[in-house]
Amino acid sequence: MSAPEERHAELAALADKAAGELEGRPAIEILRWAADEFGERLCMTSSMADSVLAHLASQVLPGIHVIFLDTGYHFAETIGTRDAIASSLPVQVLSVRPSQTVPEQDADYGPRLYERNPDLCCRLRKVRPLEASLSPYWSWASGIRREESESRTDVPVVGWDARRGMVKVNPIAAWSQDDVDDYSERNGVIVNPLVGAGYLSIGCAPCTRAVAPGEDPRAGRWADFGKTECGLHT
Repeated sequence: MSAPEERHAELAALADKAAGELEGRPAIEILRWAADEFGERLCMTSSMADSVLAHLASQVLPGIHVIFLDTGYHFAETIGTRDAIASSLPVQVLSVRPSQTVPEQDADYGPRLYERNPDLCCRLRKVRPLEASLSPYWSWASGIRREESESRTDVPVVGWDARRGMVKVNPIAAWSQDDVDDYSERNGVIVNPLVGAGYLSIGCAPCTRAVAPGEDPRAGRWADFGKTECGLHT
């Protein structure tokens, strides 16, 4: 077994053990475990819907790297939220961009690729940039939650991301939207203004709409394509 393979085996075993031990524990405790285990090898991602996870993570690992995938298609409100988080919390926001600008991609694939082949567009503008940006780390934290969609109902608080060879930490996996709202209100965290307009899951502007009361929180993502995931978490 090579050194990378041995490390992956050890990390996978660590993730499996932690999944059982940390299930049901407070989010801050899950993040503290990750910070203690990985230190600067831990990063987090954010869609900039709010700063809940960044607020939590900054308490246990000040200066944590927050990866934001700047696809070139974001709402102005999302960019504003990113900038507000970067200037108000003790975190380091890293804006990661695709290898091609939108005009360059249009020249190669044709305009509005997101309408014709959203899976390819997501792969080019989100999945590949994320995977390149994660290479220095051993663990990454995300704010995905079980109640957001059927595809996320079984997400563990700690799991093994076999595709990337990393420990995946989902500290607020068990939170409800009420939990998110309550934490935001009690701690005065930054929330993307679009959330108040019914955008409960925020992605690229052309592929995101507000959701109606009672709809799945991710029903507004790629609404005409029967698609609810971009490939980052699946």
